[in-house]
Amino acid sequence: MPPIIEISGLSKTYKTGFSALKNINLTIDKGEIFALLGPNGAGKTTLISIICGIVTKSTGTVMVDGQDIGPGYRKTRQMIGLVPQELHLPIFEKVGDSVSFTRHLFGLPRNDAHIEKVLKQLSLWDKKEAKILTLSGGMKRRVLIAKALAHEPRVLFLDEPSAGVDVELRKDMWNVVRDLREAGVTIILTTHYIEEAEEMADRVGVISKGEIILVEDKKVLMEKMGQKQLNIILEKPLEALPQKLGALGFALNEGGSQLSYKYDSKREKLDVAKLLAGVARAKISYSDISTQQSSLEDIFLGLVKQ
Repeated sequence: MPPIIEISGLSKTYKTGFSALKNINLTIDKGEIFALLGPNGAGKTTLISIICGIVTKSTGTVMVDGQDIGPGYRKTRQMIGLVPQELHLPIFEKVGDSVSFTRHLFGLPRNDAHIEKVLKQLSLWDKKEAKILTLSGGMKRRVLIAKALAHEPRVLFLDEPSAGVDVELRKDMWNVVRDLREAGVTIILTTHYIEEAEEMADRVGVISKGEIILVEDKKVLMEKMGQKQLNIILEKPLEALPQKLGALGFALNEGGSQLSYKYDSKREKLDVAKLLAGVARAKISYSDISTQQSSLEDIFLGLVKQ
């Protein structure tokens, strides 16, 4: 199955000489959830804006379902729904009217059943007669998503979708995104909430300083690059790490209440007995031990640092 989005040699340089994107090559498969991670100013929003036809590229090609976004702009834009970061909404309009109007902007006939489905999906049906002005920040974010879905796009871009949304609404939104994927919609999201990518994404791309530095299946990425950590909770805090434990590879946390030992589970077999024997020789008592897997956030921060 051919990818829904193909990007080759894409670059963007502004008149000031600032290079926002540098030779981006990326493919996104139909029906996947792709998370694009990167710090502020990395080029995430610029990349999305080019694909959506909002910003003009400098070099390269972008294809959406086999159509070039240049000569095929009208067709490709109709295939795409965009939820921007900013809450720009017609605040004096009613929710239902605003979502329906967005559908008309794409030249599509009225479809009350589809609008009702979208509003119910986003828990907005009971707000359809409310003016947007009266909604909370989280509900306004949902209206943006509803407007992006009004014309039944095949690709949905979510640029920081959880910004300003509380934890409960964020989890509801994750469920909506999963439902959309099940319906065949390809989802591309940028996010600062690492747990959002870890919870939902099939693949993860990391962008830094305008360059894609890694694209990988989420599970494979965590297996390849994630570390594990053995934690030993001490009965009494230590003022300093004993030299012998430091030689074994232990680290002491800031409060002195926990010893930790990081290891690569793919390359190193953890000898717990040896490590605990070293702690016993140092005459240190402990109350509990546990292991934990590195999170996607740890991996992301490490990649950007490198």
